[in-house]
Amino acid sequence: MTETTATPATPEAQSADQTKRQVLYWRLLSRLFSPDEQPSLENASVGIVGELGLPPALLDPGVSVDNLVQRFPELAAQFDGLMTEREHEEGDEVRRAALVSKLLLNVFATGSGNVSASQLQSWKQDAGWFERGMGCEPGGLRHRVGDEELAKVLAGLEGDLVKRMRLREVLADPALAKQLTPSMSLIEQLLHDKSNLSGVALANAKALIRRFVDEVAEVLRTQVEKASAGVIDRSVPPKRVYRNLDIERTIWKNLTNWSPDDQRLYVDRLFYKQTARRTTPARVIVVVDQSGSMVDAMVNCTILASIFAGLPKVDVHLIAYDTRALDLTPWVSDPFEVLLRTTLGGGTNGTVAMALARPKIADPRNTAMVWISDFYDNRSLITDFEAIHRSGVKFIPVGSVNSSGSQSVDPWYRQKLKAMGTPVLSGHVRKLVFELKNFLA
Repeated sequence: MTETTATPATPEAQSADQTKRQVLYWRLLSRLFSPDEQPSLENASVGIVGELGLPPALLDPGVSVDNLVQRFPELAAQFDGLMTEREHEEGDEVRRAALVSKLLLNVFATGSGNVSASQLQSWKQDAGWFERGMGCEPGGLRHRVGDEELAKVLAGLEGDLVKRMRLREVLADPALAKQLTPSMSLIEQLLHDKSNLSGVALANAKALIRRFVDEVAEVLRTQVEKASAGVIDRSVPPKRVYRNLDIERTIWKNLTNWSPDDQRLYVDRLFYKQTARRTTPARVIVVVDQSGSMVDAMVNCTILASIFAGLPKVDVHLIAYDTRALDLTPWVSDPFEVLLRTTLGGGTNGTVAMALARPKIADPRNTAMVWISDFYDNRSLITDFEAIHRSGVKFIPVGSVNSSGSQSVDPWYRQKLKAMGTPVLSGHVRKLVFELKNFLA
Protein backbone atom coordinates (compact mmCIF):
# COMPACT_ATOMS: atom_id res chain seq x y z
CA MET A 1 0.00 0.00 0.00
CA THR A 2 1.14 3.55 -0.68
CA GLU A 3 2.09 5.36 2.49
CA THR A 4 -0.37 8.03 3.56
CA THR A 5 0.57 11.31 5.17
CA ALA A 6 -2.90 11.89 6.60
CA THR A 7 -3.00 13.11 10.19
CA PRO A 8 -3.74 10.27 12.60
CA ALA A 9 -7.37 10.22 13.70
CA THR A 10 -8.15 11.66 17.12
CA PRO A 11 -9.66 9.44 19.82
CA GLU A 12 -13.00 11.19 19.27
CA ALA A 13 -12.91 10.45 15.52
CA GLN A 14 -11.93 6.83 16.17
CA SER A 15 -14.85 6.47 18.58
CA ALA A 16 -17.24 7.97 16.01
CA ASP A 17 -15.96 5.58 13.32
CA GLN A 18 -16.42 2.63 15.65
CA THR A 19 -20.03 3.66 16.28
CA LYS A 20 -20.69 3.92 12.52
CA ARG A 21 -19.25 0.46 11.93
CA GLN A 22 -21.41 -0.96 14.69
CA VAL A 23 -24.51 0.62 13.13
CA LEU A 24 -23.70 -0.93 9.73
CA TYR A 25 -23.01 -4.36 11.18
CA TRP A 26 -26.09 -4.30 13.46
CA ARG A 27 -28.15 -3.46 10.37
CA LEU A 28 -26.51 -6.37 8.54
CA LEU A 29 -27.34 -8.83 11.33
CA SER A 30 -30.88 -7.50 11.53
CA ARG A 31 -31.47 -8.00 7.78
CA LEU A 32 -29.82 -11.44 7.78
CA PHE A 33 -32.16 -12.78 10.45
CA SER A 34 -35.32 -10.88 9.49
CA PRO A 35 -36.54 -9.40 6.20
CA ASP A 36 -38.26 -6.57 8.07
CA GLU A 37 -36.46 -3.24 8.13
CA GLN A 38 -35.51 -1.52 11.40
CA PRO A 39 -36.21 2.17 10.61
CA SER A 40 -33.63 3.57 13.03
CA LEU A 41 -30.84 1.36 11.70
CA GLU A 42 -31.88 1.97 8.07
CA ASN A 43 -31.95 5.76 8.46
CA ALA A 44 -28.61 5.83 10.29
CA SER A 45 -27.01 3.59 7.65
CA VAL A 46 -28.29 5.79 4.81
CA GLY A 47 -26.68 8.78 6.51
CA ILE A 48 -23.36 6.96 6.97
CA VAL A 49 -23.24 5.78 3.35
CA GLY A 50 -24.04 9.31 2.19
CA GLU A 51 -21.16 10.76 4.25
CA LEU A 52 -18.81 8.25 2.60
CA GLY A 53 -19.91 9.34 -0.87
CA LEU A 54 -21.19 5.85 -1.62
CA PRO A 55 -24.41 5.27 -3.61
CA PRO A 56 -27.59 4.52 -1.59
CA ALA A 57 -28.08 1.40 -3.76
CA LEU A 58 -25.28 -0.15 -1.72
CA LEU A 59 -27.84 -0.72 1.04
CA ASP A 60 -30.52 -2.23 -1.21
CA PRO A 61 -30.37 -6.07 -1.11
CA GLY A 62 -32.52 -6.07 -4.25
CA VAL A 63 -29.63 -4.53 -6.22
CA SER A 64 -27.03 -7.15 -7.13
CA VAL A 65 -23.34 -6.44 -6.66
CA ASP A 66 -22.88 -7.00 -10.37
CA ASN A 67 -25.50 -4.37 -11.18
CA LEU A 68 -24.02 -1.98 -8.64
CA VAL A 69 -20.55 -2.28 -10.17
CA GLN A 70 -21.95 -1.75 -13.67
CA ARG A 71 -23.52 1.51 -12.52
CA PHE A 72 -20.54 2.58 -10.41
CA PRO A 73 -17.41 1.02 -12.01
CA GLU A 74 -15.06 2.58 -9.47
CA LEU A 75 -16.42 0.19 -6.83
CA ALA A 76 -15.05 -2.90 -8.58
CA ALA A 77 -11.49 -2.36 -7.36
CA GLN A 78 -12.76 -1.65 -3.84
CA PHE A 79 -14.52 -5.03 -3.62
CA ASP A 80 -11.44 -6.97 -4.80
CA GLY A 81 -9.55 -8.43 -1.83
CA LEU A 82 -11.82 -6.51 0.54
CA MET A 83 -11.89 -9.25 3.21
CA THR A 84 -8.27 -10.37 2.93
CA GLU A 85 -5.63 -9.73 5.56
CA ARG A 86 -3.83 -6.71 4.20
CA GLU A 87 -2.87 -3.20 5.21
CA HIS A 88 -5.66 -0.66 4.88
CA GLU A 89 -5.47 3.10 5.03
CA GLU A 90 -6.28 4.72 8.36
CA GLY A 91 -9.84 5.95 8.53
CA ASP A 92 -10.99 3.45 5.88
CA GLU A 93 -12.70 1.05 8.30
CA VAL A 94 -16.20 2.52 7.93
CA ARG A 95 -16.08 2.31 4.12
CA ARG A 96 -14.89 -1.29 4.39
CA ALA A 97 -17.75 -2.09 6.77
CA ALA A 98 -20.28 -0.71 4.28
CA LEU A 99 -18.83 -2.70 1.36
CA VAL A 100 -18.43 -5.92 3.38
CA SER A 101 -22.04 -5.60 4.55
CA LYS A 102 -23.20 -5.42 0.95
CA LEU A 103 -21.36 -8.63 0.00
CA LEU A 104 -22.54 -10.57 3.05
CA LEU A 105 -26.15 -9.42 2.77
CA ASN A 106 -26.48 -10.26 -0.91
CA VAL A 107 -24.87 -13.68 -0.57
CA PHE A 108 -26.21 -14.94 2.76
CA ALA A 109 -29.70 -13.38 2.91
CA THR A 110 -31.40 -15.60 0.33
CA GLY A 111 -34.95 -15.20 1.67
CA SER A 112 -37.65 -17.80 1.15
CA GLY A 113 -40.24 -18.80 -1.43
CA ASN A 114 -39.86 -19.57 -5.11
CA VAL A 115 -36.73 -18.55 -7.01
CA SER A 116 -36.54 -17.63 -10.70
CA ALA A 117 -33.73 -18.57 -13.08
CA SER A 118 -32.60 -14.91 -13.23
CA GLN A 119 -32.53 -14.68 -9.42
CA LEU A 120 -30.37 -17.81 -9.23
CA GLN A 121 -28.02 -16.38 -11.84
CA SER A 122 -27.85 -13.07 -9.97
CA TRP A 123 -26.97 -14.87 -6.72
CA LYS A 124 -24.18 -16.79 -8.48
CA GLN A 125 -22.71 -13.52 -9.73
CA ASP A 126 -22.89 -12.04 -6.21
CA ALA A 127 -21.21 -15.18 -4.84
CA GLY A 128 -18.46 -14.56 -7.40
CA TRP A 129 -17.96 -11.04 -6.05
CA PHE A 130 -17.84 -12.47 -2.52
CA GLU A 131 -15.05 -14.81 -3.61
CA ARG A 132 -13.20 -11.88 -5.18
CA GLY A 133 -13.56 -10.10 -1.85
CA MET A 134 -11.95 -13.15 -0.24
CA GLY A 135 -9.00 -12.79 -2.60
CA CYS A 136 -9.68 -15.41 -5.25
CA GLU A 137 -11.31 -15.71 -8.64
CA PRO A 138 -15.04 -16.54 -8.87
CA GLY A 139 -15.34 -20.28 -8.26
CA GLY A 140 -11.83 -20.43 -6.79
CA LEU A 141 -12.83 -20.52 -3.12
CA ARG A 142 -13.87 -24.17 -3.37
CA HIS A 143 -10.31 -25.09 -4.41
CA ARG A 144 -8.47 -23.17 -1.70
CA VAL A 145 -7.03 -25.04 1.26
CA GLY A 146 -8.46 -23.83 4.56
CA ASP A 147 -11.74 -22.55 3.13
CA GLU A 148 -13.51 -25.91 2.80
CA GLU A 149 -16.21 -25.10 5.36
CA LEU A 150 -17.03 -21.73 3.79
CA ALA A 151 -17.13 -23.31 0.34
CA LYS A 152 -19.52 -25.93 1.72
CA VAL A 153 -21.82 -23.19 3.05
CA LEU A 154 -21.90 -21.47 -0.35
CA ALA A 155 -22.66 -24.79 -2.05
CA GLY A 156 -25.48 -25.36 0.46
CA LEU A 157 -27.00 -21.92 -0.22
CA GLU A 158 -26.88 -22.54 -3.96
CA GLY A 159 -28.44 -25.97 -3.52
CA ASP A 160 -31.29 -24.46 -1.52
CA LEU A 161 -31.93 -21.84 -4.22
CA VAL A 162 -32.00 -24.54 -6.90
CA LYS A 163 -34.51 -26.59 -4.89
CA ARG A 164 -36.75 -23.53 -4.51
CA MET A 165 -36.76 -22.94 -8.24
CA ARG A 166 -39.55 -24.49 -10.30
CA LEU A 167 -36.99 -26.30 -12.37
CA ARG A 168 -39.36 -28.23 -14.58
CA GLU A 169 -41.15 -25.05 -15.65
CA VAL A 170 -37.84 -23.28 -16.30
CA LEU A 171 -36.50 -26.15 -18.40
CA ALA A 172 -39.69 -26.28 -20.46
CA ASP A 173 -39.18 -22.64 -21.50
CA PRO A 174 -36.12 -22.29 -23.82
CA ALA A 175 -35.73 -18.58 -22.95
CA LEU A 176 -35.63 -19.28 -19.20
CA ALA A 177 -33.45 -22.37 -19.62
CA LYS A 178 -30.81 -20.23 -21.37
CA GLN A 179 -30.47 -18.18 -18.17
CA LEU A 180 -29.26 -21.24 -16.25
CA THR A 181 -25.56 -21.87 -15.85
CA PRO A 182 -24.58 -25.42 -14.87
CA SER A 183 -23.26 -26.06 -11.37
CA MET A 184 -23.00 -29.09 -9.10
CA SER A 185 -26.20 -28.15 -7.25
CA LEU A 186 -28.13 -27.77 -10.48
CA ILE A 187 -26.75 -31.00 -11.96
CA GLU A 188 -27.74 -32.86 -8.78
CA GLN A 189 -31.34 -31.69 -9.17
CA LEU A 190 -31.37 -32.55 -12.87
CA LEU A 191 -30.08 -36.07 -12.22
CA HIS A 192 -32.64 -36.65 -9.48
CA ASP A 193 -35.50 -35.34 -11.63
CA LYS A 194 -34.52 -36.61 -15.09
CA SER A 195 -37.10 -39.42 -15.09
CA ASN A 196 -39.85 -36.80 -14.72
CA LEU A 197 -38.70 -34.73 -17.70
CA SER A 198 -39.63 -35.10 -21.33
CA GLY A 199 -39.61 -33.20 -24.61
CA VAL A 200 -38.08 -29.71 -24.51
CA ALA A 201 -37.45 -29.89 -20.75
CA LEU A 202 -35.46 -33.12 -21.07
CA ALA A 203 -33.49 -31.78 -24.05
CA ASN A 204 -32.56 -28.62 -22.09
CA ALA A 205 -31.62 -30.72 -19.04
CA LYS A 206 -29.33 -32.90 -21.16
CA ALA A 207 -27.72 -29.81 -22.69
CA LEU A 208 -26.95 -28.41 -19.22
CA ILE A 209 -25.50 -31.74 -18.04
CA ARG A 210 -23.38 -31.96 -21.19
CA ARG A 211 -22.06 -28.40 -20.66
CA PHE A 212 -21.16 -29.12 -17.06
CA VAL A 213 -19.47 -32.41 -17.94
CA ASP A 214 -17.40 -30.72 -20.65
CA GLU A 215 -16.36 -27.85 -18.35
CA VAL A 216 -15.28 -30.14 -15.49
CA ALA A 217 -13.60 -32.55 -17.92
CA GLU A 218 -11.46 -29.73 -19.32
CA VAL A 219 -10.17 -28.87 -15.84
CA LEU A 220 -9.56 -32.49 -14.82
CA ARG A 221 -7.96 -33.37 -18.16
CA THR A 222 -5.38 -30.63 -17.60
CA GLN A 223 -4.59 -32.00 -14.13
CA VAL A 224 -4.26 -35.56 -15.43
CA GLU A 225 -2.05 -34.55 -18.36
CA LYS A 226 0.27 -32.70 -15.99
CA ALA A 227 0.42 -35.70 -13.68
CA SER A 228 0.51 -38.73 -15.95
CA ALA A 229 3.70 -38.42 -17.99
CA GLY A 230 5.36 -41.23 -16.02
CA VAL A 231 8.89 -41.45 -14.65
CA ILE A 232 12.14 -42.07 -16.49
CA ASP A 233 12.76 -45.82 -16.86
CA ARG A 234 16.53 -46.14 -16.27
CA SER A 235 16.46 -49.85 -17.06
CA VAL A 236 16.03 -48.97 -20.76
CA PRO A 237 19.33 -47.98 -22.47
CA PRO A 238 19.21 -44.52 -24.09
CA LYS A 239 18.79 -44.33 -27.84
CA ARG A 240 22.08 -43.26 -29.46
CA VAL A 241 20.61 -40.47 -31.58
CA TYR A 242 21.67 -36.84 -31.82
CA ARG A 243 18.58 -35.42 -30.04
CA ASN A 244 19.46 -37.50 -26.94
CA LEU A 245 23.12 -36.42 -26.86
CA ASP A 246 24.11 -35.19 -23.38
CA ILE A 247 26.60 -32.49 -24.38
CA GLU A 248 27.52 -31.32 -20.87
CA ARG A 249 28.22 -34.83 -19.61
CA THR A 250 30.16 -35.70 -22.78
CA ILE A 251 32.43 -32.68 -22.33
CA TRP A 252 32.92 -33.35 -18.61
CA LYS A 253 33.80 -37.04 -19.11
CA ASN A 254 36.31 -36.20 -21.87
CA LEU A 255 38.14 -33.31 -20.17
CA THR A 256 41.20 -35.54 -19.66
CA ASN A 257 41.55 -35.56 -23.47
CA TRP A 258 42.06 -31.79 -23.65
CA SER A 259 45.15 -30.89 -25.70
CA PRO A 260 46.74 -27.58 -24.60
CA ASP A 261 49.07 -27.61 -27.62
CA ASP A 262 46.40 -27.39 -30.31
CA GLN A 263 43.60 -26.12 -28.02
CA ARG A 264 41.27 -29.00 -28.86
CA LEU A 265 39.11 -31.42 -26.89
CA TYR A 266 39.34 -34.93 -28.32
CA VAL A 267 36.17 -36.95 -27.67
CA ASP A 268 36.59 -40.71 -27.53
CA ARG A 269 33.17 -41.48 -25.94
CA LEU A 270 29.70 -39.98 -26.34
CA PHE A 271 27.08 -39.92 -23.59
CA TYR A 272 23.30 -39.89 -24.17
CA LYS A 273 20.27 -38.93 -22.06
CA GLN A 274 17.77 -41.57 -21.01
CA THR A 275 14.29 -40.57 -22.21
CA ALA A 276 12.24 -43.79 -22.06
CA ARG A 277 9.29 -43.55 -19.66
CA ARG A 278 7.64 -46.37 -17.82
CA THR A 279 4.29 -47.11 -19.48
CA THR A 280 3.30 -50.50 -18.07
CA PRO A 281 -0.27 -51.40 -19.04
CA ALA A 282 -2.52 -50.94 -16.00
CA ARG A 283 -6.11 -51.68 -15.02
CA VAL A 284 -8.10 -49.21 -12.92
CA ILE A 285 -11.39 -50.37 -11.40
CA VAL A 286 -13.54 -47.49 -10.14
CA VAL A 287 -16.45 -48.42 -7.85
CA VAL A 288 -18.80 -45.55 -7.00
CA ASP A 289 -21.58 -45.43 -4.43
CA GLN A 290 -24.45 -43.71 -6.27
CA SER A 291 -26.63 -43.19 -3.19
CA GLY A 292 -28.04 -39.72 -2.60
CA SER A 293 -25.16 -38.58 -0.37
CA MET A 294 -22.52 -39.19 -3.06
CA VAL A 295 -23.76 -37.08 -6.00
CA ASP A 296 -20.68 -34.86 -6.17
CA ALA A 297 -18.37 -37.90 -6.16
CA MET A 298 -20.47 -39.68 -8.78
CA VAL A 299 -20.24 -36.75 -11.21
CA ASN A 300 -16.53 -36.08 -10.70
CA CYS A 301 -15.49 -39.74 -10.81
CA THR A 302 -17.39 -40.66 -13.95
CA ILE A 303 -15.67 -37.76 -15.68
CA LEU A 304 -12.28 -38.68 -14.21
CA ALA A 305 -12.70 -42.33 -15.23
CA SER A 306 -13.41 -41.28 -18.81
CA ILE A 307 -10.22 -39.19 -18.91
CA PHE A 308 -8.02 -42.01 -17.58
CA ALA A 309 -9.72 -44.38 -20.04
CA GLY A 310 -8.38 -42.16 -22.82
CA LEU A 311 -4.76 -42.56 -21.70
CA PRO A 312 -2.59 -45.10 -23.55
CA LYS A 313 -2.27 -48.53 -21.93
CA VAL A 314 -4.83 -47.83 -19.19
CA ASP A 315 -7.82 -50.18 -18.97
CA VAL A 316 -10.59 -48.51 -16.93
CA HIS A 317 -13.68 -50.27 -15.56
CA LEU A 318 -16.53 -48.38 -13.87
CA ILE A 319 -19.14 -49.82 -11.50
CA ALA A 320 -21.93 -47.88 -9.78
CA TYR A 321 -24.04 -49.28 -6.97
CA ASP A 322 -26.72 -48.64 -4.37
CA THR A 323 -28.62 -51.80 -3.40
CA ARG A 324 -27.81 -53.16 -6.89
CA ALA A 325 -24.63 -52.91 -8.94
CA LEU A 326 -24.38 -51.70 -12.51
CA ASP A 327 -21.36 -52.25 -14.79
CA LEU A 328 -20.94 -49.00 -16.73
CA THR A 329 -17.67 -49.97 -18.40
CA PRO A 330 -19.10 -49.99 -21.96
CA TRP A 331 -19.89 -46.28 -21.58
CA VAL A 332 -16.86 -45.27 -19.50
CA SER A 333 -15.49 -43.05 -22.28
CA ASP A 334 -18.66 -40.92 -22.23
CA PRO A 335 -19.47 -39.58 -18.73
CA PHE A 336 -22.60 -37.90 -20.08
CA GLU A 337 -24.08 -41.29 -20.98
CA VAL A 338 -22.95 -42.75 -17.66
CA LEU A 339 -24.74 -40.07 -15.66
CA LEU A 340 -27.94 -40.52 -17.66
CA ARG A 341 -27.86 -44.27 -16.91
CA THR A 342 -27.43 -43.88 -13.15
CA THR A 343 -30.23 -43.64 -10.61
CA LEU A 344 -29.17 -41.49 -7.68
CA GLY A 345 -30.51 -42.24 -4.23
CA GLY A 346 -31.63 -45.38 -2.45
CA GLY A 347 -29.80 -47.63 0.00
CA THR A 348 -26.26 -48.95 0.00
CA ASN A 349 -24.98 -52.51 -0.42
CA GLY A 350 -21.32 -52.67 -1.34
CA THR A 351 -21.22 -56.48 -1.40
CA VAL A 352 -23.09 -56.57 -4.74
CA ALA A 353 -20.54 -54.16 -6.20
CA MET A 354 -17.66 -56.25 -4.87
CA ALA A 355 -19.13 -59.36 -6.52
CA LEU A 356 -19.02 -57.50 -9.84
CA ALA A 357 -15.57 -55.96 -9.29
CA ARG A 358 -13.46 -58.90 -8.04
CA PRO A 359 -13.63 -60.97 -11.26
CA LYS A 360 -12.12 -57.98 -13.10
CA ILE A 361 -8.84 -58.39 -11.18
CA ALA A 362 -6.60 -60.39 -13.52
CA ASP A 363 -3.15 -59.08 -12.50
CA PRO A 364 -3.33 -57.80 -8.88
CA ARG A 365 0.11 -56.13 -8.95
CA ASN A 366 -0.94 -54.11 -11.96
CA THR A 367 -4.43 -53.20 -10.77
CA ALA A 368 -5.77 -50.25 -8.80
CA MET A 369 -9.22 -50.34 -7.23
CA VAL A 370 -10.74 -46.97 -6.31
CA TRP A 371 -13.71 -47.43 -3.96
CA ILE A 372 -15.73 -44.23 -3.48
CA SER A 373 -18.33 -44.21 -0.73
CA ASP A 374 -19.25 -42.73 2.64
CA PHE A 375 -18.79 -46.37 3.86
CA TYR A 376 -22.03 -46.49 5.84
CA ASP A 377 -22.35 -50.03 4.58
CA ASN A 378 -22.30 -53.73 5.45
CA ARG A 379 -19.32 -54.20 7.77
CA SER A 380 -18.53 -57.63 6.36
CA LEU A 381 -17.17 -55.72 3.35
CA ILE A 382 -13.96 -55.02 5.28
CA THR A 383 -12.98 -58.69 4.79
CA ASP A 384 -13.09 -58.24 1.01
CA PHE A 385 -11.08 -55.01 1.23
CA GLU A 386 -8.39 -56.74 3.29
CA ALA A 387 -8.20 -59.69 0.88
CA ILE A 388 -7.85 -57.42 -2.15
CA HIS A 389 -5.16 -55.35 -0.43
CA ARG A 390 -3.18 -58.49 0.53
CA SER A 391 -3.34 -59.76 -3.06
CA GLY A 392 -1.24 -56.80 -4.21
CA VAL A 393 -3.99 -54.61 -5.63
CA LYS A 394 -3.47 -50.87 -5.09
CA PHE A 395 -6.60 -50.24 -3.01
CA ILE A 396 -7.65 -46.57 -2.75
CA PRO A 397 -10.68 -45.94 -0.49
CA VAL A 398 -12.17 -42.50 -1.11
CA GLY A 399 -14.65 -40.76 1.17
CA SER A 400 -15.26 -37.79 -1.10
CA VAL A 401 -14.19 -36.48 -4.46
CA ASN A 402 -15.84 -33.13 -4.52
CA SER A 403 -15.37 -29.48 -5.34
CA SER A 404 -15.84 -27.98 -1.91
CA GLY A 405 -16.84 -29.47 1.44
CA SER A 406 -15.80 -32.54 3.35
CA GLN A 407 -17.65 -35.85 3.24
CA SER A 408 -18.93 -37.74 6.27
CA VAL A 409 -17.35 -41.19 6.51
CA ASP A 410 -18.33 -44.04 8.83
CA PRO A 411 -15.80 -43.75 11.74
CA TRP A 412 -15.62 -47.55 12.08
CA TYR A 413 -14.55 -47.98 8.47
CA ARG A 414 -12.23 -44.99 8.67
CA GLN A 415 -10.35 -46.60 11.56
CA LYS A 416 -10.28 -50.09 10.01
CA LEU A 417 -8.99 -48.85 6.64
CA LYS A 418 -6.33 -46.73 8.32
CA ALA A 419 -5.14 -49.75 10.30
CA MET A 420 -5.02 -51.68 7.03
CA GLY A 421 -2.53 -49.14 5.67
CA THR A 422 -5.01 -47.63 3.21
CA PRO A 423 -6.44 -44.51 4.91
CA VAL A 424 -9.61 -43.02 3.46
CA LEU A 425 -8.87 -40.26 1.01
CA SER A 426 -11.17 -37.26 1.42
CA GLY A 427 -11.14 -33.86 -0.15
CA HIS A 428 -10.67 -32.36 -3.57
CA VAL A 429 -10.55 -34.47 -6.71
CA ARG A 430 -6.88 -33.44 -7.20
CA LYS A 431 -5.95 -35.87 -4.40
CA LEU A 432 -7.34 -38.80 -6.34
CA VAL A 433 -5.58 -37.63 -9.51
CA PHE A 434 -2.32 -37.59 -7.53
CA GLU A 435 -2.85 -41.14 -6.18
CA LEU A 436 -3.67 -42.55 -9.62
CA LYS A 437 -0.70 -40.73 -11.13
CA ASN A 438 1.62 -42.43 -8.66
CA PHE A 439 0.14 -45.82 -9.54
CA LEU A 440 0.46 -45.28 -13.29
CA ALA A 441 3.95 -43.73 -13.16
